[in-house]
Amino acid sequence: MKPRIIVCGLGRTGYKIFRLLRQQGAFVVGIHHKPILGEDTKDVIVGELQAAATLKAAGIEQTQTLVIAGPDDALNLSIMMQARVLNPQIRIINRFYNTNLGERLDYTLPNHLSMSVVGLAAPVFTFAALGNQAIGQIKLFKQTWPIHEEYIDENHPWKGRKLSDLWEDRSRMLIYYLPMEGEMNLVSAVLSGQQIKVGDRLIIGTQPYVRSKRRSMIRKLLKVLSNFRQFQQHGRSVLVGAIVLLAVIMVATLTYMSAELKLSVVDALYFSVGMITGAGGNDKVVEKAPDSIKLFTVVMMLVGAVVIGIWYAMLTDFVLGSRFKQFWDAARIPQQNHYIVCGLSGIGLRIVQQLHASGNDVVVIETDCNNRYVNTARGLGIPVIQGDASFRATLKASNIDSAAAVLAVTSNDAINLEIALKAKGLTPNIPVIVHYADPDFAGMAQQVFDFEAVLSPAELAAPAFAAAALGGRILGNGITADSLWVAFATVITPLHPLFGQRVKDVAMSADFVPLYLETNYQTLHGWDLLETNLSAGDILYMTMPANRLYKLWRDERSQIMMS
Repeated sequence: MKPRIIVCGLGRTGYKIFRLLRQQGAFVVGIHHKPILGEDTKDVIVGELQAAATLKAAGIEQTQTLVIAGPDDALNLSIMMQARVLNPQIRIINRFYNTNLGERLDYTLPNHLSMSVVGLAAPVFTFAALGNQAIGQIKLFKQTWPIHEEYIDENHPWKGRKLSDLWEDRSRMLIYYLPMEGEMNLVSAVLSGQQIKVGDRLIIGTQPYVRSKRRSMIRKLLKVLSNFRQFQQHGRSVLVGAIVLLAVIMVATLTYMSAELKLSVVDALYFSVGMITGAGGNDKVVEKAPDSIKLFTVVMMLVGAVVIGIWYAMLTDFVLGSRFKQFWDAARIPQQNHYIVCGLSGIGLRIVQQLHASGNDVVVIETDCNNRYVNTARGLGIPVIQGDASFRATLKASNIDSAAAVLAVTSNDAINLEIALKAKGLTPNIPVIVHYADPDFAGMAQQVFDFEAVLSPAELAAPAFAAAALGGRILGNGITADSLWVAFATVITPLHPLFGQRVKDVAMSADFVPLYLETNYQTLHGWDLLETNLSAGDILYMTMPANRLYKLWRDERSQIMMS
């Protein structure tokens, strides 16, 4: 029996999910607020997404899984509540931008899984910037690993090697295998000593590398001093005001010293500063002074009040306003091997956080000083340049000539292309990663402009939603040769179909790839994993084709690990 699934909200992401599920053989019905060209009215129900009549027309009462894929959190929440009223047992995959709300709903409601397009897509942008041509991600050993495809050609270093040679490497996980000729699952190929041939495809997960980031306070101070020229731009008015104030004080001090008032240098300076700043001084100094000195004192008091008032205002604006933050950010811009993120959108912030967590230097360029994510970025110690990244001067200020990569991830596709083209014009060899919302045109933009990567969040996130709809909480996914595979973890119980069996035997018969096993407070991988018999309480991490996952989901969905 094929799983019956409803996809509600057929926008860019939703329609991609709808097509993927149908491609994998699921019985899927879509719901949208308007007709979709080329789709039959039986396959796509038109109406208000949250209306009971629309959901009933789509067969909500007989459906196992509902995927809510619209971009509006409030509307998605309404759809979820209406669906639960009509079918209390339905499993819901819900798209939420507000991840805190989504996590709370997952904790409160049974059979509810929240997913974020931003959260799913951001790591792929990050991996692309780091040089990995990632097609997805997978969570292994409490880390997010980039997944990429190895296509074996005549010059590939793995040509002629045995798959068994690659099986034991813990830093590189074999995920899936598609031979050029015939059909053979990965475990059978490993055990039989299958050689890698031209035309074969391998899906590989690579352990992420976290850079060590230890810097002494002296080095940080030297970095600030080396960028002191930025102070001339951001603190020029404060510096000029301070010079004028000092000049007024020195004129007053020298005048009182030369007026034969019998004042020492310190006394004259003390009286001048007190008189100009209004902090007070020894008024007896000028009581017996000539009229000219008294008039000079009056003028100095008036001039000093004006100068000190203006300078205090400029100093307050510099320290408490945005100028000091701009100066401090400019002073901390790395000199080389840093990543420039243009646009602090939701996905931009995630990329910044992931690059920073990996130990990489990051610079942010954002046009809106009131952007709600600016303070979050600054809180991580990341410099933020306020300006338009499509201007040459702004990119130059970010030290683009020596940067490792540029990521154009604003919410406007045209602006992203403009930034990318401008970056290539300034530094032709710099890798450029471009955000393009429309998945149908992202590939075209890649082909036309030949950027390192043009990525669509909808294209990247849709397979994860589709895989989750077919079975449990998915740890990773990818597409190879139009075949969707998924990675997940399953808890072995006495009723589980894999209970008591040897891993390599069931892997070959069921066509899944075991990744590793958590058993008795230890982790098994490689050859030890294949020879292990599965016991109650074991957690087996595996990958398998999505079009076969529904069998396990139908029979054992309560045992698929939901954490």
